[in-house]
Amino acid sequence: MNDRFFLDTNIFAYSFDTSVTKKQRRAQQLILEGISTRKGAVSYQVVQEFFNVAFRKFTHPMTAADAEQYLHSVFRPLLAVHSSQTLFSQALRVKEQHRLSWYDSLIVAGALESRCTLLYSEDMHHGHRIGELQIANPFL
Repeated sequence: MNDRFFLDTNIFAYSFDTSVTKKQRRAQQLILEGISTRKGAVSYQVVQEFFNVAFRKFTHPMTAADAEQYLHSVFRPLLAVHSSQTLFSQALRVKEQHRLSWYDSLIVAGALESRCTLLYSEDMHHGHRIGELQIANPFL
């Protein structure tokens, strides 16, 4: 493991949310840090979940052209984990051992596969450790 960090979907959603400016700034900071240092990582799942939210739940839904630009400029440099049999097997082990939901287990498995030591997520238990991976809520 090293000092890489994994960003959960909610980080990207908050980076667009002007109703919570403190969270928005922190989310934008984490994304920029991840790209500029090349220490940030996401999985295919984060990309899928984010675009689902951006197209359906944003006050002003993201256009396909804006999504294409975001995919290229933000997700492309961060995308470290793709769907695989290995990822699914690891997620099943995580789900069983740590009693997480399936989707959270996939996020944790993605963070482990990309050799991250920190997983930023508002949705999981702050301070919880899974092996060398520590979960942190960046908005506390």
